Amino acid sequence: MSSVAKDTEKLIRQLSLISYLMAERRPVTALEIRRDVEGYSTMNADAFARRFYADRSELDSLGIVLTVERPVDGVAEQENYSLRPENFHLPAIAFTDGELAALQTALSLLDGEFAYAEPLRLALQQISWGRANPLRSPQQRSVGLGITASAGGHDLSQRLAKIETAIFRNKTITFDYYTMARDATGTRKVDPYHLLFQGGQFYLLGHSHERGALRVFRLSRIQGKVAYATKSEHDFKGRPADFDPRAYANRAVWQFGDADETAEIWVSARIAWQIERHFGHFGEVRPAGADQPGDIVFTTRYADRRQLAAWALRLGEHARVLGPPELERELADRIELLHERHLELEPAPPVLTPAQEPAEVVAETPGRRAEAGIRPERIARLVTLASILIQAGGAGTRLRAAEICERMQISDAELREDLNVLNVVNFGGGSYVLYAEIDDDGEIEVDPEPYSDHFARPARLLPVEAKALIAAIDLIGEHLPEGSLASTREKIVEALGADPMEQGLHVANAGGDDSAIARLASEAIMRRRLLRLDYYKPNEDEYSVRVVEPYALVNGREGWYVACFDPDRDAVRHFRLDRIRQAAVTDTEFTARAEVDPAAEVDGWLRTGEVQASRVARVWVSPDRARWAREERRVAAELQDGSVIVELTFKGIDFLVRDVLAEGGDAVVLEPEDARAAVLATAARLRAPAIR
Repeated sequence: MSSVAKDTEKLIRQLSLISYLMAERRPVTALEIRRDVEGYSTMNADAFARRFYADRSELDSLGIVLTVERPVDGVAEQENYSLRPENFHLPAIAFTDGELAALQTALSLLDGEFAYAEPLRLALQQISWGRANPLRSPQQRSVGLGITASAGGHDLSQRLAKIETAIFRNKTITFDYYTMARDATGTRKVDPYHLLFQGGQFYLLGHSHERGALRVFRLSRIQGKVAYATKSEHDFKGRPADFDPRAYANRAVWQFGDADETAEIWVSARIAWQIERHFGHFGEVRPAGADQPGDIVFTTRYADRRQLAAWALRLGEHARVLGPPELERELADRIELLHERHLELEPAPPVLTPAQEPAEVVAETPGRRAEAGIRPERIARLVTLASILIQAGGAGTRLRAAEICERMQISDAELREDLNVLNVVNFGGGSYVLYAEIDDDGEIEVDPEPYSDHFARPARLLPVEAKALIAAIDLIGEHLPEGSLASTREKIVEALGADPMEQGLHVANAGGDDSAIARLASEAIMRRRLLRLDYYKPNEDEYSVRVVEPYALVNGREGWYVACFDPDRDAVRHFRLDRIRQAAVTDTEFTARAEVDPAAEVDGWLRTGEVQASRVARVWVSPDRARWAREERRVAAELQDGSVIVELTFKGIDFLVRDVLAEGGDAVVLEPEDARAAVLATAARLRAPAIR
């Protein structure tokens, strides 16, 4: 028998078991189940025992938990089984109109591109029961998403799906992994605990058998397939009681690893507000002293000395390492290296092969549905479809097959196959749930059976559906001018009885964010009021006051922005939220300009990080950092010593200088000459205090 046929038999068995237990409304014995439920009656005792145990385990993993009453003498055949309504049906969620509007906007923005797009769609069907389908609402233009938590292509999506299942089933997995720091690939055996989405990438947190400790694995660096280590039902008991994924989500790049050292960094008053607001939670902030008004000292633990030195170097003259001595030396050495290489570097000859493309680049076509999102367990789709059909049949409504296919994002063939399965769900004595067929006009005629009312209410969200819903809300956060998602999230978690983000996936806050500024921008967008911004441009080290027309909040690789029309510059401008020192909503109204499309850049630089500009810099990257450059940049040439030349687009030289500074001497501008000279001049200024 083919695997497809076996899966279909299993689905029919499990759905029949659910409907039987809900119809009986009393505890029943295993003997009664074997006699009455479709799929079990032809089995011998041993086969039934195996299949029934496996079916119970699978339903349990889907959140559909059977109640078992065991007799005192422990005879298994005398165990009684029941399914409580609260273990199958989702409690009603009383959304306000504002909450539903916010949810409609959030989900319409993610439809089709989200890594969890399909379970998200099914979750939406469940929680919006009796309401208009939110995904039919018109796309709002006050929010744009350049980063959508896309799985990043077919292979990555398959890995994500396998890991999702392994986390829930406590299954140990094996895979080949490329370790960037060591430039080596090796086999890993891991007990998976949690998934983290951060900075546009998915990461796996789990216990590494090779290291005997918890490790973080970036999914895009997993090579080949992810496999189960054994055929056992479970391989480990679960994650440790003291495991907290938030500890890994809320770390700075210099804290990845064992952060055993503590640094002190002086920061000038000019940018102290920004460091305190956006980096203060990575350590502690205190005043520098009475003789340095406004200056602060930022104390932070670190694991990666190079990353922390590079961060301080990017701040230029506004930051200085106070200790420990090895970090001071690291920073001084990197400034010296930056200066020397910009004076005298002679790149090695190129390798005589075609230019290498960046790793893990996935083309995304605007408006195209993601090729391979995570598909939820099919039982969720069948239960959802059954509820839609029963509701229509009870009202005497004929549904169009094409409409159902669009609503559930399935093909006509998949719809017909699902109807065939539902039509045979029964539990003896002719007790079917429904009968439905598609006529020659493409309409579905539904004949609900007496027991169909058990599926006429929404079922509980499966773990992957609940996770998809909460992940979507967390990805967008407090950036909806139409309304807050916070109360919506609270109601969903209350109905579920647990927060899905504590059970397998955590969506970390995006960098470049500021919730207080976002709320003010949202207010100005909804009220069509001019917004006054006190804005800092770090690349030019300039502050300016801008009075702009705000149109939308949009996210990108570096964080969230407010997209505005700037009358003084007669153009659309994007202001990053974490660079806005202060914001105020004015009393002056403005009329929306028809020609302004605030989300026009969503599929451009917000997603790719490449600014459309007239200038391109050729930048040499050392052999030590070339591997990272290949993963993140456009490589123009491979050189014989292992270094690479990358191309960076830029508008202002100051922007390029800051980017090169952050590489701490491992990047050198080759051309244009004025940009190279600007880096050299900055390095000379930073070098002078160390020389004195």
